[in-house]
Amino acid sequence: MKWQGRRGSSNVEDRRGRGGGMGGGRLVGGGITGIVVIVIVTLLSGGNIGDIMGNLLSTGSGTNTNAPYEQTAQEKELSEFVSVVLADTEDVWSEIFREQGMTYQDPTLVLYSGSVNSACGTASSAVGPFYCPGDAKLYIDLSFYDELQQQFQAPGDFAMAYVIAHEVGHHVQTLLGASEQLNSLRQRLSETEFNKYQVRFELQADYYAGVWAHHVQGQNLLEEGDLDEALTAASAVGDDTIQKRARGYVVPDSFTHGTSEQRKRWFYKGYESGTIAGGDTFKASDL
Repeated sequence: MKWQGRRGSSNVEDRRGRGGGMGGGRLVGGGITGIVVIVIVTLLSGGNIGDIMGNLLSTGSGTNTNAPYEQTAQEKELSEFVSVVLADTEDVWSEIFREQGMTYQDPTLVLYSGSVNSACGTASSAVGPFYCPGDAKLYIDLSFYDELQQQFQAPGDFAMAYVIAHEVGHHVQTLLGASEQLNSLRQRLSETEFNKYQVRFELQADYYAGVWAHHVQGQNLLEEGDLDEALTAASAVGDDTIQKRARGYVVPDSFTHGTSEQRKRWFYKGYESGTIAGGDTFKASDL
């Protein structure tokens, strides 16, 4: 992706080196706030939900400090990169919302190391990147870039861009009311039935990530191989792929994000469309 020398977002909050071990580590705000964090945690972990929640609610071992974080050259480059990607999502979604007669509200991207406090509770970097609707912020430990390459075998800068665009997709869902609609189903459905809606919710975020990629391509900012990098990343975080790697078998009723094939397909649908229309995964018969 062509990103050097381009505008970075002003909506980046750097909390690296501060730690996140404050408070009791409980989920606050309730409702969709807690649900979305669990959803995003599952995206990046092959463990069971109990293990995931244990990571999420961990108070962390970091301590607050006012000392500036000393980043490596690679971290500096990554922080600049994610800032440019965030700026691109701001431009794309502001225009799409304007065309629909709406106003897009920019989210904030929080860089952290080790653990972090959010409106969704205290999370360790083990949960991976996540979006918290309670404070409209994306959270990412840049060490995830190495994990994406090594553990998920999804190298390349546009693989990382896909991850950010997916989390921004959750912010779009919050602004459009999809997050609230999902939350309303939580108490009315069994876990198995609710999981089916969570899959549709996550695939819609993949679709929105594809919509963003469509517009980036329209600006001639993609380089050869970028689209393949995003598709590889989408495939790598499919429920079936993660479960096979972690357990050696799959449990479809426990899927919360969709299979590798579904994630790739919905991202590509958004990429081909470039519009919000066509992204209603909740009504789609060909999921």
